[in-house]
Amino acid sequence: MSKNNYLFTSESVSEGHPDKVCDRISDMVVDLYLSKNPESRVACETLTTTNKVVLAGETRGPEIGKEDLVQKVRNCIKEIGYDQQGFSWKTANIETHLHAQSADIAMGVDSKGNKDEGAGDQGIMFGYACKETEEFMPAPIHFSHKILRLMAEDRKKGSLKGIEPDSKSQVTMLYEEKKPIKVKSVVISTQHSKDLNQDDVKNLVIPYIKKSIPDKYLQDLKNNEIYINPTGQFIIGGPDGDTGLTGRKIIVDTYGGAAPHGGGAFSGKDPTKVDRSAAYASRYLAKNIVAAGISQRCLIQLSYAIGVSKPLSVFIKLDEGKESKIEKIKNIIDKNFDLSPRGIRQMLKLNNPIYEVTSAYGHFGRKPTNKGEFSWEKTDKVNLFEF
Repeated sequence: MSKNNYLFTSESVSEGHPDKVCDRISDMVVDLYLSKNPESRVACETLTTTNKVVLAGETRGPEIGKEDLVQKVRNCIKEIGYDQQGFSWKTANIETHLHAQSADIAMGVDSKGNKDEGAGDQGIMFGYACKETEEFMPAPIHFSHKILRLMAEDRKKGSLKGIEPDSKSQVTMLYEEKKPIKVKSVVISTQHSKDLNQDDVKNLVIPYIKKSIPDKYLQDLKNNEIYINPTGQFIIGGPDGDTGLTGRKIIVDTYGGAAPHGGGAFSGKDPTKVDRSAAYASRYLAKNIVAAGISQRCLIQLSYAIGVSKPLSVFIKLDEGKESKIEKIKNIIDKNFDLSPRGIRQMLKLNNPIYEVTSAYGHFGRKPTNKGEFSWEKTDKVNLFEF
């Protein structure tokens, strides 16, 4: 294959995956604090294992009672769907070890006198958009998410019986001239009840491939290129099968490996942390640039230093042959977008309890809601880049 013709694969995991259970709980904590004080600071990590949940991290904001927090953790587990012998919302032992934010970190982040609010840490963040799907997302990760999201919706409605919360998907696509042409393989591994065998699971799950991926990509897909529970059975799952931790699915959360990642996770972090807010801002910029028709794809990198308000660098990459447009784009960004931590939060209205819903099926390629969720997915700045 030439460099423009290749196979590319991305994976997703469901909200019942152990790491995603942790992301959900950590983002619930962020939302809980922000709902009581929009200026709250939160860095919450979660660990899950057999019938046990441990929260640890730093906060600054309202006093929240331990019993209230524990009950909200149970609610998260219940909504995901876990009431199993090895992991149940009713009986899980839940520990909380949240404590006050470091005064040294607060000193660097807080605004004071003539000093603007600084970044909560150093780091690099990437944003990406492309025209492979209507959502301006790479096709393999978009379809991987959709398969599991539709399965979860039906499982919760009771129309997908015997399928349990923990599942994974993987989609491989053939690209020609850098464009997705067809699906070459699909892998789905899903937890299931004891009374289902592998063929039963296949019959339940395969329809979701067809519901999630347009027919034009599936015409040449053969039955032996679809792998459903390849090990034969998947009964023990969730935190009872594998320990989960917050922030271990950062490629699933973003672009499925189709774009670089700065390394910082999102979940459990309030929006003063540029790991989260600047990644959202860079996606916002990239999506509006691509939606304006400047390029088929756009990659943006931002970098920050702790305690410094403005980004240290802005890097933009477009399609080959579009490089002459980069300087003009940089000037437009400089004049119209405040990329300081405070500026990003105000621009995207990030000081709101909008994060729990982001914890599964990707932070990008989602529809903005009237509650303020996924504000970074709006294409309301396209006119700035139409030149």
